[in-house]
Amino acid sequence: ERGTNDMHHTVVERELELRLILSPERSIPVPARLGYRSDDPFAVHVTFHIGSDHPVHWTFARELLVEGVFRPCGHGDVRVWPTKVAGRGVVLMALSSPDGDALLQAPAAQVSAWLERTLTAVPPGSEAEQLGIDDGLAELLAPTPADDLWLRGPGPSDESADGE
Repeated sequence: ERGTNDMHHTVVERELELRLILSPERSIPVPARLGYRSDDPFAVHVTFHIGSDHPVHWTFARELLVEGVFRPCGHGDVRVWPTKVAGRGVVLMALSSPDGDALLQAPAAQVSAWLERTLTAVPPGSEAEQLGIDDGLAELLAPTPADDLWLRGPGPSDESADGE
């Protein structure tokens, strides 16, 4: 299924080893898979601990990861930012969930190469065409950088202000 392209959708996957940062001195390897599907064009799917009995799945906006390779991005449950470790570019992902928090380090070159493939499959701004929906609806569905996640629980909404 790697990079397959059939009538319906394109799948762009990559396996890579992340590091789970336990402390400034300690980290452990975490096998992971990055996944992107053109029929779910706004999202990226990251699976941690692949090959184990308890893989962990996260989904967040592709735009967040694209931006996070270059500059700190996101807030709340998923934050992404670039840094250097021993002279090599890495991308750090801080994930917060009810089960706990995790700080993961990914090789920037591998993440960027995979993102490039997703951007070739579905160029930014063309996501709505992939879904066959009109632009007005697409804008409603598209995550803005501020909504970096659609995993957020109910929170204060702005809707009441509009009704006044």
